[in-house]
Amino acid sequence: MQKTAKRLNGKPPRLVTSDEYKPYKKALLKAFGEKRLPRRTGKRGRPKGPRYRPKKELVYATVCKTREKGRVTKIDYRTVFGTDEQVQAALAASSCSRKVNTSFIERHNGTDRNRCSRKVRKSYCFSKDWDVHRAATCFSYYSYNFCWAVRTLRRPDGKPGPCSPAMSAGLADHVWTIREWLLYPACQY
Repeated sequence: MQKTAKRLNGKPPRLVTSDEYKPYKKALLKAFGEKRLPRRTGKRGRPKGPRYRPKKELVYATVCKTREKGRVTKIDYRTVFGTDEQVQAALAASSCSRKVNTSFIERHNGTDRNRCSRKVRKSYCFSKDWDVHRAATCFSYYSYNFCWAVRTLRRPDGKPGPCSPAMSAGLADHVWTIREWLLYPACQY
């Protein structure tokens, strides 16, 4: 979240959605909220740490799944930060979704697990070293974005042919080979 906030210059996205995993709320507040320092009490002991309040432009909704006997019976959403009207306005302005969901991140996680054996569930291939895990993750992400032609993407110039996520985002003009990507200089002078 901190890296995302830095890339967005502290301005929160129009809408943030997730499942109900509790740490997300605190991470969002810390990245996009307003920091408040509590007043000193004058008493002995460690002073209270900073508190974070959501900015009025921070809109966050979670997907709530109701389960019965292990099966999902109902999917609903809950507004955590912002108002229901802000959520509906963000969804109306969205070019890809009309309801609060986690399908994009779930699809991304599925692709990531498929491409990186260290992330496959219930496997002996799990990472034992954080640095190696991070390197494998970076390799998987960047090679996917630049070197993988995604069947459902169309080229931004309208021409027929393969298109990678980097091409779709305007970061590349062709689907790169792994060799080309690995030999490309990391620092441009």
